[in-house]
Amino acid sequence: MTVSSGSAGWYLRRLSRMGPREVGGRVGDAVRRRRWRSVRPDSPGVTGARFTSPLPAGTIAAVPPDAAKRLIAEADRLMAGHVEFFGVVRDDLADPDWWYDPKTGRRAPWGYAFDVPYRDEDAVGDIKQIWELSRHQYLTVLAAAYAATGDERYAERVAEHLRSWWAANAPLRGVHWTSGIELGIRLLSWVWIRRLLDGWPGAAALFEGNPVALNQIWHHQRWLAAFPSRGSSANNHVIAEAAGQFAAACAFGWFPSSARWRADALRSLDRQLRANTFGSGLNRELATEYHGLVLELGLAAVAEADAAGVPVPASVRLVLLRMTDALAAVVDSRLRPPRQGDADDGHGLVVDGSGTDRWASLLTTGEAVFGRLAWWPEVTGTDVRTALLAALVRPYAKDGTAPAVSRPASRPARFADAGMTILRGPGEIWCRCDGGPHGFLSIAAHAHADALSLEVRHDGVDVLADPGTYCYHGQPEWRRYFRSTLGHNTLQLDGADQSVSGGPFLWTRHAATRVLVADTSDASDGGTARWCAEHDGYRPSVHRRRVELTAASRELTVVDEVRGPRRAVRLAFHLGPAIAADLAGNRAVLTWTRDGEDRSAVLDLPGQLSWRAHRGESEPPLGWYSAGFGRKEPATTLVGTGFADGAERFTTVLGFGG
Repeated sequence: MTVSSGSAGWYLRRLSRMGPREVGGRVGDAVRRRRWRSVRPDSPGVTGARFTSPLPAGTIAAVPPDAAKRLIAEADRLMAGHVEFFGVVRDDLADPDWWYDPKTGRRAPWGYAFDVPYRDEDAVGDIKQIWELSRHQYLTVLAAAYAATGDERYAERVAEHLRSWWAANAPLRGVHWTSGIELGIRLLSWVWIRRLLDGWPGAAALFEGNPVALNQIWHHQRWLAAFPSRGSSANNHVIAEAAGQFAAACAFGWFPSSARWRADALRSLDRQLRANTFGSGLNRELATEYHGLVLELGLAAVAEADAAGVPVPASVRLVLLRMTDALAAVVDSRLRPPRQGDADDGHGLVVDGSGTDRWASLLTTGEAVFGRLAWWPEVTGTDVRTALLAALVRPYAKDGTAPAVSRPASRPARFADAGMTILRGPGEIWCRCDGGPHGFLSIAAHAHADALSLEVRHDGVDVLADPGTYCYHGQPEWRRYFRSTLGHNTLQLDGADQSVSGGPFLWTRHAATRVLVADTSDASDGGTARWCAEHDGYRPSVHRRRVELTAASRELTVVDEVRGPRRAVRLAFHLGPAIAADLAGNRAVLTWTRDGEDRSAVLDLPGQLSWRAHRGESEPPLGWYSAGFGRKEPATTLVGTGFADGAERFTTVLGFGG
């Protein structure tokens, strides 16, 4: 049975994390929703509407041939009806049921949008499965395939599906009108569909000449103007809402309210990009995939502004520049960023086929828009999206409103405001140390209880892994595990999490962490990199962790110290799915293969603890790795149990083979 977040206790906990201004705003939202139940105006009449921001001539020719080939292969799979969302393969895409969840077999109920209990899987199904199709990002792929080939089959399928969706999802009716992030991303998809279909004879009749489309576009923007994410919920959702609203008001600026919507959305986007981003450039949610989502949304919004000739505050471009430099700084040798916090595979704009690397694509776009720095990692992959965005976005150096900024002269390794430190060593050793805030805003919705956790990779392979996210709604025991302290490479006391959860997207008490030492000297030069931090999540006890990466010995030493009264201890090390472990006593020999070559490491674990290997256990969950949302696979987790009394120290040494 699904545990719903709609209980009285949950609402009280959620209310306790709101300030007076947010409470007032939500009361106003509730009144407006009640009024909208009976008052559903049609969109104002529009005459003479024209789409005026197509792709510049020559844009498609700039798409690398191998990226175009992947795009067409993906489009052909979609045309055949095949798609996979979050580990669920479906073959019904030729004529989809917009409210059907193939994972549970349930179909979302019809009714007034704000009455739909979308968090209740028993009543609705897996909401992520239902929503994902209606973001219409698979239609942007088909539209891009039309732009690349001129094959009208792709355009006709897009038109067929849009007309089907519009007919099945009247404004304010059903599950697709319940969440602002869905409306915002859908609007952005529609803008790009119209742009990519511009050469198709039926494009104008599908959009600006279609009263149904105009009504949908108007109602989407009216909804977003009325119900922005507020206060403790103003995270990546509000960025998506503002970006989608702004893009539509630029590209579809045909309504009496378009100028106001455009100005309001741009103000919100500017304010919220700054609020959601540390000065160092990392996303404040400390959830890497949302860093990628926000960066994609911001770049897409700037593309619309430049295409429409709308001035953008310099602060918008500056935040995106810093986000791009930060991404370039934290990726490992295979361009993989940290696996930190929640991840739901959400994208801002999709025009590429499978096999296209998301992070390489963002860095390629960043190079085109902002210019690469000498220390940036080399990017060898190709993508479609860069050519499309670069054709619209003015390069930063040529933008008259962009201020001259001082960018890092060398690769940053410490992001003090975000509490992230990257230690790098010989043999492509990469280690992320987490000493940052618990999360963003009072509810820290996408945070995990992972203070002082580590990620360690060797040549891009997860050795000590962050297990990931796996799910949001419908499976509470799995949600709890993947965001728990035991579910990360850190130390747990008395079987409790460091921070206290009040629900699947709510933390009622946040552990406070402080970094004491962060010497990020490059260990590959023969020295030793050091990091030390502590947190107060187990008051009155204090957990302090010291990490040293020594080049000469190719060793990572981790010392965990617990100060305080006698407590039960569990120390976990989660191995990546490619790692085989042979545990004997307190020593584990780790082996794996990379590019056909056998690799190895030895993990010497604290002798005061009793060690056991866990793999693929379900009652309770332990020993799992989630490579993407909705997917999980068994992986080995080593757990040491015992006690800490007074000022106990537990020393772990990870030594890599030559």
